[in-house]
Amino acid sequence: MKYTSIFAAAVTALASAVSAAGVTGAAEGFARGVTGGGNAAPVYPRNTDELVSYLGDSQPRVIILTKTFDFTNTEGTETSSGCAPWGTAPGAQLAINKNNWCNNYANTAPKVNSITYNKAGVLGITVNSNKSLVGQGSAGVIKGRGLRIVSGAKNVIIQNIAITDINPRYVWGGDAITLDNTDLVWIDHVTTARIARQHIVLGTQADNRVTISYNFIDGRSQYSATGNGHHYWGIYLAGTNDMVTLKGNYFYYTSGRLPKVQGNTLLHAVNNYFDSIDGHAFEIDAGGYVLAEGNAFKNVATPVQLPVSGQLFSAPNAAANQQCRSVLGRPCQVNAFDNSGSFNNQANTAVISKFAGKSIAPANLAVNIPRWVLANSGQGKI
Repeated sequence: MKYTSIFAAAVTALASAVSAAGVTGAAEGFARGVTGGGNAAPVYPRNTDELVSYLGDSQPRVIILTKTFDFTNTEGTETSSGCAPWGTAPGAQLAINKNNWCNNYANTAPKVNSITYNKAGVLGITVNSNKSLVGQGSAGVIKGRGLRIVSGAKNVIIQNIAITDINPRYVWGGDAITLDNTDLVWIDHVTTARIARQHIVLGTQADNRVTISYNFIDGRSQYSATGNGHHYWGIYLAGTNDMVTLKGNYFYYTSGRLPKVQGNTLLHAVNNYFDSIDGHAFEIDAGGYVLAEGNAFKNVATPVQLPVSGQLFSAPNAAANQQCRSVLGRPCQVNAFDNSGSFNNQANTAVISKFAGKSIAPANLAVNIPRWVLANSGQGKI
């Protein structure tokens, strides 16, 4: 019976992988079952216009990227006013006055009369339902513009691409990947670097089932909110009915919001590697429900920002972790800390029950995670 069950599981996994043509593997966790473009014949966009068209039309698509698509100058530049919430020293990000945002700092931040930025980066490319966007090898890059899966779009896979260089000097200059009012989205083996604001953001409307797996969030930047080269705006999860699996990701050289969780978000953060975070990783506000297990932290000053206004079960020790067995069918895995702070024994067991009956990603020992993540996460490592 045991071997029969293992074989059946393997067949199921293979069927899921095959059903998503052009995609490698299958989503773990909450977005399990996502198929993207399914068996649609692959298309190979030749230029930025074709890429935008394929992503935004109503047909199921498997879109293969074989080169860099540079949107930096496709819409020209815009000049507007702004402000300097973090000062005007070299390396400090300035802020575009989007929706009069600078009014929040009217009494503390110097006004900047002229900010010039690339218009294309401010609003990402619309991605409609039933799409697989897949990079070939390490060649698939979208530069200067991000992606938006919004307004009811669902069943989307983004795999093995890089998204880079979106107005990195200016906050509100654009996000790499935006979700808002969507369902069944898998973001996998993606590298994001030199982004204006959020690397990944889930908006305030329901985003439902999402898996963010094996990505490389590269926070190294010439410009940052803290002025020290560590990007602050990492991952922001703010939906009203979201279930997010965050597994196997490499978070490097950031300083905050990794992730920020609020709204009504159930987050399973498992087997991620947090490296050289000058500031805080997790920020859990009201409405954030987080199970963090099997993660590894190296040179992370503050793994979780206090106070925790939401709920966090941080898998503090083997004894406490046995409480996961009744819901997950296994104990939770302890987290590992190397020259880092700690989760301060945050162990709200009420979080565990929220995972009952849901698709839960497996967890491995944290001690093995740094080497494994470095070898397997990000574009070109699939």
